Amino acid sequence: MRQFVSGNLNYSSWSIRPLLVSRKVGLPVEEVVVPLDFPETTAQLKAISPTAKVPLLRWDGIEIWESLAIAEFIAEWAPPGEVWPLDPERRATARAVCSEMHAGFQAIRSACPMDIRGREAAPEMTPALEADIKRLQTIWSGLRETHGSGGPFLFGAWSAADAFYTPVVTRFRTYGLPLTGAAADYAAAVLEDPLFRTLEAQAELEPWWIKYGPDGRSSGYLKP
Repeated sequence: MRQFVSGNLNYSSWSIRPLLVSRKVGLPVEEVVVPLDFPETTAQLKAISPTAKVPLLRWDGIEIWESLAIAEFIAEWAPPGEVWPLDPERRATARAVCSEMHAGFQAIRSACPMDIRGREAAPEMTPALEADIKRLQTIWSGLRETHGSGGPFLFGAWSAADAFYTPVVTRFRTYGLPLTGAAADYAAAVLEDPLFRTLEAQAELEPWWIKYGPDGRSSGYLKP
């Protein structure tokens, strides 16, 4: 069995990071979406995932969970240079910024939940959120200046780093957050990339909604 199990493409930022990597290199897997935050979701995930969470890659009897681990598995399957930059310095830096994304940016995650098709008012600009935005502006502008020759992405050619920051790029659009200069140009390139445009179209057609409120998350079906 070869399956990639994700949550809603519109909302599950952790899912779409390795999913974009999988699609970019043409990993031969069946894609399965488990809608999140329904009463039956936990039971469905417990039946297939060791963590009862998404994403999950099931590959010939191997179960790989966590976005970074899945990306590394795909990098070993794909030809060199397809997932990580070939240059050792760029490759090390790409892994570092992916790890920073994986472990950090809690303020923007909390204040601006991913909703690819949504358009919302900007949240209160707290010091923590402002610091996250400033750091993202610095990363994107700095990488474009230092490593961005040869293409519109963080390291010129597309890499897993772009997959890991794509959900954040969508948050800037959804909530109208400020970006300037090279960082704004980078975000525009991500949103115009055919890889993202395909995912965006699929997210637009999903029949589920998730809402975030003071009492937690709720979900349901969009009216036909």
